[in-house]
Amino acid sequence: MKREILYQKIAGTIAWQIKTGIWKAGEKLPSLRTISNEYGVSLNTAIQVYYELEKEGFIISRPKSGYIVNYKPLNLSAPATTQPSAQSPGKEEADLIMEVYHSIEDSSITRFSLGIPEDVLLPIAKLYKELTKAMYSLPGNGTRYEDPQGNIRLRNYIARFAYSWNGNLTEDDIVTTTGVTNSISLALSVIARKGDTIAVESPVYFGILQLANSMGLRVLELPTNPVTGIEPDALRKVLPQINLCLLISNFSNPLGSCMPDEHKKEVVQMLAEYNIPLIEDDLYGDVFFGHSRPKPCKAFDEKGLVLWCGSVSKTLAPGYRVGWIAPGKFKDAVIRQKHIHLISTPTLNQEAIANFMENGRYENHLRRLRHELHSNSLHLAQSITYYFPEDTKIIT
Repeated sequence: MKREILYQKIAGTIAWQIKTGIWKAGEKLPSLRTISNEYGVSLNTAIQVYYELEKEGFIISRPKSGYIVNYKPLNLSAPATTQPSAQSPGKEEADLIMEVYHSIEDSSITRFSLGIPEDVLLPIAKLYKELTKAMYSLPGNGTRYEDPQGNIRLRNYIARFAYSWNGNLTEDDIVTTTGVTNSISLALSVIARKGDTIAVESPVYFGILQLANSMGLRVLELPTNPVTGIEPDALRKVLPQINLCLLISNFSNPLGSCMPDEHKKEVVQMLAEYNIPLIEDDLYGDVFFGHSRPKPCKAFDEKGLVLWCGSVSKTLAPGYRVGWIAPGKFKDAVIRQKHIHLISTPTLNQEAIANFMENGRYENHLRRLRHELHSNSLHLAQSITYYFPEDTKIIT
């Protein structure tokens, strides 16, 4: 990338951070050397970054004090808490969804509707090597059925990785699946019956509505704050009416809300009082922009009522269809349902992902991915502020 484009890109990122109040007026910005190290650029490029920001009026230079923020940020208000609609998606909406997926290989279409990473963000060459390695190392070159519970090395890694959010799991607590949708489907097949009422966020991911409708479930949408997720008080009021609950607790789709730990703990405890299972879609939990991974509701589960679902579809290999579920007290029933519907999960793909995850390679990839996605999100928000109407609301 040309130097002038690179310094402008970095300057744009810092400018957006200043505009949105991440850096406040009067605060001292990182040193030139820190900027150089953080963005992997030369000291001269870092100087160009701050020169550009100073020229645009975002910062000022003070002798012996460095660079100081000299800008009053925009006051961007977040959208209000949602008011759920009683209307369920009909055939027309379902047909539109299928049209989107039928066009998935059309390179002329920019796919804003599909939340999957572009190829440039994925370690494709390394995954290819691991897939080849798996083919040669497995009995029958990977043509044999897997244990119904799933690849033991993959389950072991997922259990160890769960310690990042204080998850007290072992490999025996995990069942592998073909992705989060499959995890949720298995969970619903075990704990839900036709006519049951399921509580969800509003708005909720369309795939969840499709699953619920296909099983004859009644959907009860909960008021949802775009920053903090569902309102615990709203859930408390409907507890006598529901049979199960399904939440995307971390960075929900489509709102992007992330429930605070105290809300997660409160929700888990109140559901446990009524012996109501919680299916937790934690698909996006590893794609955080802060210093530490947010805990899932599973971290507060003491009765085995939280069925925690995850996958590498949004972080590593969408097409490999590798996911998992920690079903708690429902584990044996989930394994039986998996065996009925799938017999086993794809042997080669699981082994390849397990190979890649060893020795810290997955954590290193996640760090790079989060950095790129964070930078992209800042630039997108910056463009929305510039090009969209003035009353546009945005969550940062």
